[in-house]
Amino acid sequence: MELVSTNRKTRTESSDNSNESVELIGIEVQGDSLQQQKPFIEANTQEVSLLELKNECIVPVFSKDNERTISHQEFIETAHESVCSVYPQHSINTPEIRVSHQIKGRTPNAIHKPAKELLDHERTQYFERMAFIIRIPSIVETVNGNQLSLVVGGVRAYNHENLYSKKSMERFKFFIGFQNMVCCNLCVSTDGFKSEVRVGSYAELKSSIVELIQSYQMEQHLSAMQEFTNYGLSESQFAQLIGKCRLYNYLPKGTRQELPDLLLNDGQISSMAKDYYLDRSFSRDDEGNINLWNVFNLFTSANKSSYIDTFLDRNTNAFNFTLGLKEAISGDSNYSWFLS
Repeated sequence: MELVSTNRKTRTESSDNSNESVELIGIEVQGDSLQQQKPFIEANTQEVSLLELKNECIVPVFSKDNERTISHQEFIETAHESVCSVYPQHSINTPEIRVSHQIKGRTPNAIHKPAKELLDHERTQYFERMAFIIRIPSIVETVNGNQLSLVVGGVRAYNHENLYSKKSMERFKFFIGFQNMVCCNLCVSTDGFKSEVRVGSYAELKSSIVELIQSYQMEQHLSAMQEFTNYGLSESQFAQLIGKCRLYNYLPKGTRQELPDLLLNDGQISSMAKDYYLDRSFSRDDEGNINLWNVFNLFTSANKSSYIDTFLDRNTNAFNFTLGLKEAISGDSNYSWFLS
């Protein structure tokens, strides 16, 4: 494996054989295998493999015409094909998949059996919500001493579909950004995220994914995150931020509409307050100060407790909110309410 530096310290590892570079492989990051890394989302999720989705889950249909949906595994495979087409010379990792909200069923011949007497082949299941990421470990960057790996991923939530109607355009969420390998937090910017990809076929899905990957402004995203390290909050400013964030959801509707969006909930804000003191990587310094890179990671760490269907929207909001705090520190932002 060969390391090649670009003009922004972004390091690229290339395989000597381009045919091998697109295989799903495992790598080690900073001495720890990826299997030992923390999950990119926690909440009520569980990890599954692509093989489990293929072999152990049924595919939901639109009930009025019995047309099937694009399955979770097909979304993941389409995303993987898209990444390989855009980055043919790079190594691509095995997808990390998290699911939640299991929907159980049974086969018709077991309709009258008590649940405790059902055999394995008489049970059916699918997962209402699914999130996945695919790392591209040969493209990495360092911000504030933290190694970041390029990553793509997506979310599918059947609760956002009307499965009781005829087949219609299906909804997906997709992103490209970076993953902080210190804590496995995702770093997603607005231009690297589509909150609603509406498609009717695999070809349309692949086209939308490729378009987003190719339009992603990687250098701009990295530069913005690097800038976070140049700005910081004192202990009193951070305390003011936490207090105002807690007040935000209770403001009169008209007042709240005049302020920027903040999507994290009270419990997640409380988690940030705790981690300000206790987090091993992103807590305050000895004088109580904390730079905005660490604040951003407190946001994204807290966001890992979100449900799958709100996870990416809140992650992108955390990035935009931190950008707003940077402008507020400079004295030119409507985010200044959170620090005043």
